[in-house]
Amino acid sequence: MTAPRLEIDLAKIDHNARTLVGRLAARGISVTGVTKATLGSPEFARTLKGAGVTGLGDSRIENIEAMRAAGVTATMTLLRSPMPSQVGRVVASADVSLNTELDVIAMLSDAAGRLGLTHRVVLMVELGDLREGIMPGDLEDVVRRVLRLPDLTLAGIGTNLACRSGVAPDAEKMGELSALAGDIEATFGIHLETVSGGSSANLDWALGSADVGRINDLRLGEAILLGREPLHRQPIDGLHTDAIALVAEVIESKAKPSMPWGRTAQTAFGDTPPAADRGLVVQTIVALGHQDVDPAGLTPPPGTNIMGASSDHLVLESDHRMMSGAELSFQVNYSALVRAMTSPFVARRFVTAPHRSR
Repeated sequence: MTAPRLEIDLAKIDHNARTLVGRLAARGISVTGVTKATLGSPEFARTLKGAGVTGLGDSRIENIEAMRAAGVTATMTLLRSPMPSQVGRVVASADVSLNTELDVIAMLSDAAGRLGLTHRVVLMVELGDLREGIMPGDLEDVVRRVLRLPDLTLAGIGTNLACRSGVAPDAEKMGELSALAGDIEATFGIHLETVSGGSSANLDWALGSADVGRINDLRLGEAILLGREPLHRQPIDGLHTDAIALVAEVIESKAKPSMPWGRTAQTAFGDTPPAADRGLVVQTIVALGHQDVDPAGLTPPPGTNIMGASSDHLVLESDHRMMSGAELSFQVNYSALVRAMTSPFVARRFVTAPHRSR
């Protein structure tokens, strides 16, 4: 079988998605299933739909177009602010887009008018993580201008936290977003359909808060795929954390010194060479490298430790020599998953065998 490859257990992903959809529904919060880490995989998208998500979200219009071409029918949201060069494609393929810039929103309005469509926008508000968003003091003026544009509907407001700066989406931040939604509705006499509180990082708050306020949508990807919450990378009770594995093939396994010899400098990727001499060790190399994955995001199988990586080689120390062609299975974090999924050198294999609920 082709290696390296991602093995994706759709039954476990279905379980994770259904569990989160059910738990959040009890709090009055719907789930937008995020497909970006799977490169807009139609198989993943259909699994999310079957698990009860209310729509699909992706940060790349190319992925949304691919899902449309594959016959996936769902409300599609572009999660990254549209590029001006792509506004026509955004309006044609995405039902909703998250926005922060008035000039881009005006371009979406023009594109929607040309195509005879109505496009829905969610205004993203900056609440401290400093990735993207309208400053809260400017929100009322932006809303006023958006409401004047033809062929657009203001669907709601949202925010993003814990992504760039690690600012936690806690009760204070979610209360601020809820208050902004209430102020907008009272000022303009409108109802905001969507108040999107954030991502998988919001789960601790959403499932533990006594009051979720006006928040009625979360954009979930990582928690469904990996079964962990992103703030501390802890497993979520009842979810599978092993739904995805990265399988790589052994191309060398030999006894070698643990320390390099000769004059040393930086490695190919700017690291420093190892400093501890452990004597003779078994060094095993698998055909996997920085071109394929984020090596720092891999958890190796028992009996092995990752010692370094180049573009094309992942170097392990193992407790025994291995045959060339043997396969090793690694667990992945979000960073490793995203890079592996977008590498043209990493195949994908979907598994659909049923599993018992945890």
